[in-house]
Amino acid sequence: MFNFTFNIPTIIYFGKGQIKALGQELGKRAKKILIVIGRESVKKYGIFDDVVREVKKAEVSFVELSGVKPNPRLKSVYEGIEICRKEKVGFILAVGGGSVIDASKAIAAGVRYEGDVWDFFTKGVACTDALPVGTVLTLAATGSEMNRHAVITKEDTRRKLAFSSNSVKPVFSILDPEYTYSVNKYHTAAGVADIMSHVFEEYFSQPPSAAVQDRIAEALLKVCIHYGPVVCKKPRGYEARANILWAGSLALNGLLGEGKCGDWASHAIEHEVSAVYDISHGAGLAIIVPNWMKSVLNKGTLNKFVEYGVNVWGIEKKKRETEIARAAIDKTRDFFSSLGLPSRLSEVGITGEHFGDMAKNTIESLGEIGTFKKLSGKDIVEILNMSL
Repeated sequence: MFNFTFNIPTIIYFGKGQIKALGQELGKRAKKILIVIGRESVKKYGIFDDVVREVKKAEVSFVELSGVKPNPRLKSVYEGIEICRKEKVGFILAVGGGSVIDASKAIAAGVRYEGDVWDFFTKGVACTDALPVGTVLTLAATGSEMNRHAVITKEDTRRKLAFSSNSVKPVFSILDPEYTYSVNKYHTAAGVADIMSHVFEEYFSQPPSAAVQDRIAEALLKVCIHYGPVVCKKPRGYEARANILWAGSLALNGLLGEGKCGDWASHAIEHEVSAVYDISHGAGLAIIVPNWMKSVLNKGTLNKFVEYGVNVWGIEKKKRETEIARAAIDKTRDFFSSLGLPSRLSEVGITGEHFGDMAKNTIESLGEIGTFKKLSGKDIVEILNMSL
């Protein structure tokens, strides 16, 4: 296990009715806030009304930015920065899922920065002074409510890139499982795939074993495997929603990756796919991840796949190691399919015409990707073709 420093400053208010904590948090932090939302569903299902009620109780004024799309666009970030500067906003409240939160983080980073906020994504500029961000979470998926990362798409160039900074970690997040009841089956399933993929990126990494982190990772995967089908069939089941919601936060709050060097190749590949074709990130990962697994399986990685198969899927240890590994990969793909997610890019209308450019863009931005097994541009194209 490598050395690490672990710090999660985000205060989590988890459970029914925790929106009541919003007023006290905002009241001590700002006089005026920007509320960022996505689609109108947060208004349709009363979540926005709950937020506004608590904001007004705290005697905090607000302005609103709506219409943030999945795979959030840089255009919305620019719009939010302009509003914050014009209205002299002191705090940003994201009400939504990961896309809304990521956009809010990018806005927060850009308000006090004199250059182009895109510099944080493309030039390695460090963000050291951002507006504080809080969240009211409505979708279990990205873990953005409890981490330092944001992913934004620049639509005109079809680039989907990430940046990370401790300055944009949410200061608080409100996680009420009932606020996720309205999420439809497909996006619920995509969220489960996203959560599991975050765990995979840290689990299949170097060094191959950090026992504490890996056992926690396996527990989170088992939670997703158990509750994923339940939450898709019974969307208003509180316990299932609660466990998936909390698993999403723990999967990418930094804990699983401490003392390790995460892989993140599957995410890098999927970012190119959803940048060009604008598909659901979780659905894209459900397609890419099993094929990444097949691609990187070799003598050097076999033991980890055996560990995964035995500890997570309960495959009998007495079987041959290669048989266990391949069965574990098959079970992963089949599980995603059982949730109603696509297993091939062709199922979502994607052809191979842009694969070469996708691989080129990835290598130009990141160099060879992955730590569990290094992947070249040729390897990326191979995985994309396997995914067709």
